[in-house]
Amino acid sequence: MRASSYAFAGLVRGLFFVLLLGFMAAAQAQDKGLLWKLEAPGGKTSYLFGTMHSDDRRVTDFPPAVMQALLDSELFLMELQPPQDPSVYLMKEGRLDHMLTEQEFVEVIKLADFHSMHTDIATTMKPWLLAVIFDLPKPQSPYTLDAMLMSLAQSRSKPIRALETIEEHFTVLDSFSIEDQLVMLRSVLKRTPEQRERNFEELVKTYLSGDLDKIIEVNARQSGEQLPPELWGRVLQKLLDERNVRMAERIQQQAAERSVFIAVGAAHLPGKGGLLARLRSAGYQVSPVN
Repeated sequence: MRASSYAFAGLVRGLFFVLLLGFMAAAQAQDKGLLWKLEAPGGKTSYLFGTMHSDDRRVTDFPPAVMQALLDSELFLMELQPPQDPSVYLMKEGRLDHMLTEQEFVEVIKLADFHSMHTDIATTMKPWLLAVIFDLPKPQSPYTLDAMLMSLAQSRSKPIRALETIEEHFTVLDSFSIEDQLVMLRSVLKRTPEQRERNFEELVKTYLSGDLDKIIEVNARQSGEQLPPELWGRVLQKLLDERNVRMAERIQQQAAERSVFIAVGAAHLPGKGGLLARLRSAGYQVSPVN
């Protein structure tokens, strides 16, 4: 696979990583559902849709209400648009075969081959991104739910904006030391293919239920127990809490003057620091769309 095409696939999985690691925030009991209507203090109506960054057909087969909400909106707002420079996925220096044990590196090569990744790319890719890719099933198509929604917005000639720049997004992830990233990677390498498949299946079913409390419970068991508590806490703070502040501010900026359809990982919705609570605090009327 060419580096450029692989980079796009890696980005999609990287965003899913944020989803996976974000489900630990405490959800509000009433926050059940994936599609939400946002009524701004000034009268504009927007929509917030919690996505799962996956190409699984059960996920990409979204309900008609989502399509209608997108059609009724003037602007499509997503977490991040695909980067053009594939070097953002690679370490600036160092190689994994110099950082891992021989047995660990053999497992990296096996998983890279399974995911159609060239050995040279796997050897120099950032460990956090490899952890993301290796923990997911092999992609069946280039169209995750987010990519499909973006394509639909483009087909309707709707302007597309991102909540974060490439630099902002990767600065957050790259702020973890190589040692921390290796801990993440090793936790994935220890899992059997059967464990990874079981975990993914459980996540898909839980996501489709729209039960945010259940999503929290599932990911706490799957991911939170795999990392040291101190590292897990920093992951939650950097990948979820801090980003929610920025996202909420930018949603308000865009939704103040026009109707917006916002597609973000479902992990960003619930909790005291989640987008639903932050938008309520800003004066928005927030209600689920059935």
